[in-house]
Amino acid sequence: MKTAYVTGGTKGIGLAIVQALLQDGFHVALTASTQASVDQANATLSSDKILCKQVDVRDLAGQQSFVQELIAKWGRLDVVIANAGIGHFAPIDEMSSQQWTEVIDINLTGVFNSVKASIAALKSSKGYIISIASLAGANFFEKGAAYNASKFGLVGFSQAIMLDLRKYGIKVSTIMPGSVSTYFNKHTPSDKDAWKIQPEDIAKLVIDLLHMPPRTLPSKIEVRPSIPPSALK
Repeated sequence: MKTAYVTGGTKGIGLAIVQALLQDGFHVALTASTQASVDQANATLSSDKILCKQVDVRDLAGQQSFVQELIAKWGRLDVVIANAGIGHFAPIDEMSSQQWTEVIDINLTGVFNSVKASIAALKSSKGYIISIASLAGANFFEKGAAYNASKFGLVGFSQAIMLDLRKYGIKVSTIMPGSVSTYFNKHTPSDKDAWKIQPEDIAKLVIDLLHMPPRTLPSKIEVRPSIPPSALK
């Protein structure tokens, strides 16, 4: 049975991806930044096919240890979904260095760490890396200096390693969603979000990528709501 590792896998897009992978027959290892999120995911998923642990994506040694733990448990690693991310939004003159560092370290360096921790196992399995970026990685906006920088960087990083790793039989794709109905940035999903992309839509896209013919690699996928919010007024 194939095994996937999902960072930020306890809520929102990450949790939807975990649930879709379980339905698709995977063992799934997932991480979160807090123990409370881990406990909630264990209660929600209640499956013997998961391994859930508190691991900070900024901690390379912690991710390496977790990857070794999942390989010891299941014998292989086939898919890495780099999903963990945060956002701090403020004009540059109001943004603190701590906010900047946190966004860059989690959204960009955290993905580097996930890849570095997994690369040997993925070479063995000829696996797949999927990063969850954002349309903010192609479209800049006011108060988005840190978030834009992290997502522009993530798109560039993902496309560069795609070229590095194809020769090993490893696929790399990055998904760039627009507005998604999640709890990101303290937003509370409601019926007013019906026009937005739903987490399960991104999860379906992940599964579709994993089932593409081996000869075919959609390396960068932009996803946006089919109806713009301006049309709803």
